[in-house]
This record gives sequence, structure tokens and C-alpha cells, in this order.
Amino acid sequence: EGQDVNSFFTAEDAKDAEKKQRAAFSAFLRVLCVLCGWLVFPAHAADTLYLYTWNNYISAETVQRFEAYCQCRLKQDYYSDNEEMLAKLDAGASGYDLLVPTGNAVEALIRRGALRPLDKAQLPHLGNLKAEFTNSWFDPGNRYSIPYAYSITLLGYNVEKMRELGLPTDTWALIFEPEYLAKLKGKVTVLNSQRELMAAAMKYLGYGVQEKDPAHWEQAKRLILRAKPYWATFSNSTYIKDLAIGNIWVAHGYSSDMFRAQQDALAAGRPFSVGFATPKEGAVLALDNFVLHKSGRRPDLAHRFIDFMLDGENAADVSNLIGAGNPNAAAMPRIKPEIAGNPAIFPTAQEIGRLEMLRDYDAKSRRILSRMWTEIKVR
Repeated sequence: EGQDVNSFFTAEDAKDAEKKQRAAFSAFLRVLCVLCGWLVFPAHAADTLYLYTWNNYISAETVQRFEAYCQCRLKQDYYSDNEEMLAKLDAGASGYDLLVPTGNAVEALIRRGALRPLDKAQLPHLGNLKAEFTNSWFDPGNRYSIPYAYSITLLGYNVEKMRELGLPTDTWALIFEPEYLAKLKGKVTVLNSQRELMAAAMKYLGYGVQEKDPAHWEQAKRLILRAKPYWATFSNSTYIKDLAIGNIWVAHGYSSDMFRAQQDALAAGRPFSVGFATPKEGAVLALDNFVLHKSGRRPDLAHRFIDFMLDGENAADVSNLIGAGNPNAAAMPRIKPEIAGNPAIFPTAQEIGRLEMLRDYDAKSRRILSRMWTEIKVR
């Protein structure tokens, strides 16, 4: 009449076992799918080059060509100042395969043991570099660095406004002297960089950018503080757009950024034009370089990218599309004449004599300068 107790438990056990088998098979399929995904789409998991670079320093067209060439992805993070980049790395940022520091920052990174030596056997286009840009003071023999591009820290301006106001555009006096600034109040920006702004002040005062006399630094600090009330803001990147749309009339910044502002204003059909020029007192020349960070996981892709950018056709992009000076001899025949002939991008031999590179300071000097910079910013 009734069901046997033992047969009841046997049936239930069979059902449980079947459920467990189905669950195990389902889990196996999920794992298999994941593994297949890794096998079929390796580029998404591994073939990615991580580049930490300046804002607006490699064109979208160049990126697309490289990704097609290497069948990989290029991911970029950006900084707007060498000090910002160094501080982020000091705070523990890692995983970047390539950095693009200026000479003084290369010097600092080498001193900290943060870089991986280059394998020049993987750089067949290395001979395309101009001799004068190799074997630099910050990396003799180019053991760690490959020159990419250079810029001049100068003045960009609204051509029509300067003409209307009768203001000179070939001197640092334009951003430091109250007699000129009175006509420009709220329409001037300067770089948010202690080294660059102090360098501009030092050049205007007749000193070298590597001057370390605290009394001369004090003079430069007073000059900056006297001019500061007339400035709109400290800016490392927004000045490009503000200059291009007419919100500001004068900007202290990088030649490649001024080129972009000029081109943007032209493309937008603005009723004014953007010009840029190197002040007669002299300025900073920045040579930016590719270096391999020790924490990078793909030095092979990093070398492929460097060599890709050493090819003359690709190297020409940094001048034609970005407006930077070019240390690559093979690129020169491919650079537009109006760019190659612009002395604010490719300085003449006479102008080169008025330009200086920034160098890293010793710890004591960095502390003094840091205190001065804090005073400048808070007052």
C-alpha cells in the first residue's frame, strides 16, 4: 500500500545528484567560455601599450596608424607639467610602459632609478635623429631616452587686440609690467608651473634659468607678485581654448599649444587671429623624450612605438598636426613649409642662442623654490 522508505530516499538522492551534475556542467561551460575568450581575443587582454604623456602631444591620426600597425591598443593618460608627472609616480602610480618627460625630468627619473634601459637593437630607425639632439647632458649616450619633440615656452596673443592696444609682443614685459597689464587686466594667463614661470621672470630680469642665487629668486618672486593681480588665472591647458575663442588676449605657454589655438581660431572662422612669438630676452627650450618606466609590463610594445615614431613619415605628424619642433632629420622634407619656416616652432641659429633648457635642482634648492611658489600662489 505505502511506498518503501528506502526507495523514497533513493529517488530523492538521484534527483539531487542530477541537479549537482547539471550545476557542475554549467560551471564548466562558463569557465570554458572565459578561456575561449582569452584565446580568441588576446589583444583585449594583453596587447595594450600604456602611455603617460603631455596633453595634446600625439594626434588621433597617428594613434590610429600605430594601432593598425601593431594590432594593439594605445591607452593614454595625461599630465600638464613635469612636476605633476613626477609627483604622481612618487605617489606610487605604476604600469606605464612609456613616459614623455622633458630633459630635466629625465635626469630626475634616472637619478631615482625609475627607468628601464633601451634595447637599441629594437630601434632600426634610430639613425633618423638629428645629431644635435642626441647624447644630451641629461642622458649621455641615450641609454634611457629617445628625443620625440621640442617646444619653446613663449607668448601667445590675440593679434588684432595687441595691434589695437599698441602693445609689444616680443618681450616678457607684456605679462610682467603694470604699464602694459593695465590694458589687459583679466585677459592674461600664465603657466601653473613653478619652474616655467620663475624661468620667464628670471629671463626678463636678465638672469639664466638655472640661476640659484636666492636673492635673484626673491627678485623674480616680487616681479611675479606685482603682476599677479592683473592675471586672470594660472593655467596649463585651458588657455588653449580661451585664447582660441577670445576669452583671453595673452597667454604664457608652450609653442605647440599656441599652434593649436591658432589653428582652432582659424577653423572656427573667428574675427581675429592668434599669433605667438619668442620674447627677445630669451626663453625655455623643452626637449621631450620617450623613456621606458620600470613598472611597465610591455617593453616590447614600447620599443615598437618608439621605432614607429622614429620613422620620418610618422615623426612629421608631431610638427604638421601638433605644431612641435622636430628632432628627426627624416621628417623634415615632409613638414609643411609654413611650419618649418616658423621661428617660434623651429628657431633660427640666432634664436637658439637665447634659449635654455631647465635642469633638475638639488633638494635644498627645490625646497626653497617650493616655499616661494606656495607664497606666490596663496598671496
